[in-house]
Amino acid sequence: MVTRKIIEIDVALCNGCGECIPNCAEGALKIVDGKAKIVKDSYCDGLGACLGHCPQGALSIIEREAEEFDEEAVLAHHKEAQNQKKFFKRPQWPVQLNLVAVEAPFFENSDLLLAADCVPAAYLNFHRRLAPGKILLIGCPKLDDAPQYAQKLGEILKRNTVKSLTVAHMEVPCCSGLNWIVSQAIAASNKPIPVNEYVIGIDGKLQ
Repeated sequence: MVTRKIIEIDVALCNGCGECIPNCAEGALKIVDGKAKIVKDSYCDGLGACLGHCPQGALSIIEREAEEFDEEAVLAHHKEAQNQKKFFKRPQWPVQLNLVAVEAPFFENSDLLLAADCVPAAYLNFHRRLAPGKILLIGCPKLDDAPQYAQKLGEILKRNTVKSLTVAHMEVPCCSGLNWIVSQAIAASNKPIPVNEYVIGIDGKLQ
């Protein structure tokens, strides 16, 4: 610990607007429980680049005992943040099966994930466990037109080079209709595409 300059946040003035966040190049600030907080003292260089970007005037520079600024720790912090973004970044839009174009460029040499639309809401680790590296398609086999889904998915598989297809659905019987859609689509495409299946319980856990 050393005595040095570091950011101080007046929590009484801070309204959690987040305007200071992008102006901290080191990533030392984040919003926690509706207030700006210093993630870790060693991430803050104390130079005050974030000052002047707070409309409430809640930021100031003070001198106090703190961990020394650690540039290597900041670089590791940035790397971890970038890795986290990869889990949630979607390489395509839209994701609804009814809306995607049959020959969209993101289908070429892709691994597809066809998920019932309840799955991302019910399964907490959906984006971390099932979605990374995959092109996402969602739909409801109960409320939507399942034969139409099968026909469109079959055209997607037929017209593009799809390496694999993963199906994710809830454990309820109506949701397993996605399996029928996939089997019909693969038969129509006349391609030996490998299929993986994931079932999510009504308790939100992967079975």
